[in-house]
Amino acid sequence: MRIALGVEYNGTDFKGWESQPCQRTVQGCLESALSKVANTTIKTIAAGRTDAGVHALEQVVHFDTELSRAPYNWMLGVTSTLPKDISVHWAQPVDDEFHARFSALTRRYRYLLLNRRARPGVLPAAMSWHPRPLNEAQMHEAAQALLGQHDFSSFRASSCQAHTPNRNIIDIKVSRLNETIMIEVEANAFLHNMVRNITGVLIAIGEGARPVSWAAEVLASKDRRQGGVTAKPDGLYLVGVKYPDSMPLPQRASELGFCL
Repeated sequence: MRIALGVEYNGTDFKGWESQPCQRTVQGCLESALSKVANTTIKTIAAGRTDAGVHALEQVVHFDTELSRAPYNWMLGVTSTLPKDISVHWAQPVDDEFHARFSALTRRYRYLLLNRRARPGVLPAAMSWHPRPLNEAQMHEAAQALLGQHDFSSFRASSCQAHTPNRNIIDIKVSRLNETIMIEVEANAFLHNMVRNITGVLIAIGEGARPVSWAAEVLASKDRRQGGVTAKPDGLYLVGVKYPDSMPLPQRASELGFCL
């Protein structure tokens, strides 16, 4: 049978999602825990591969097994075997046609940015930090130029292995609550470092170093060298994955938002 899981993790001490030899990864730890519970080797497939230092509130994973267990027992058994910086918060049997990666319609990422003079003293990896004042309204206006289907070569890392730079951004918005700025991006898929590179461009616009029109100019150039710096992974979260209505999964209110 095929089982889907909802997984959250603090990416600070991981070298990303994907298993790598001699490295601590989320996939490696999860597969180790699943294999102990199932008493056989389990391999997983995730909706998206997060980079080193990136967090997830709602990573969706699937695996195949011959072991029959209640969903609650999968959730409880695996979580009790995992390290403290990973947790499974739901488990559900799915049809064989379900695929965590290829069935996904969109993914949504959230970037939290503390905008004040003093650096954070509590949970510093939970959000990034920018000491100079930022104009979130200008950042939001600039971000709207990225909506739709485009060649995002200007926002992909040089090491990106995607076959095509074309992606479709469904929604992008920038908002503020007190000292915290939140950048949310939903797209059909993402390139390596795409959200962090978008954030770097928006920060430069928000602090007045570049005009609002610069985001559109960077996009049109299709040249990574024309973009801004890559924002740090601190504060970046995979917060949701959307699937067809024919593949219903537990919905989680992943409203980390401004609670920090």
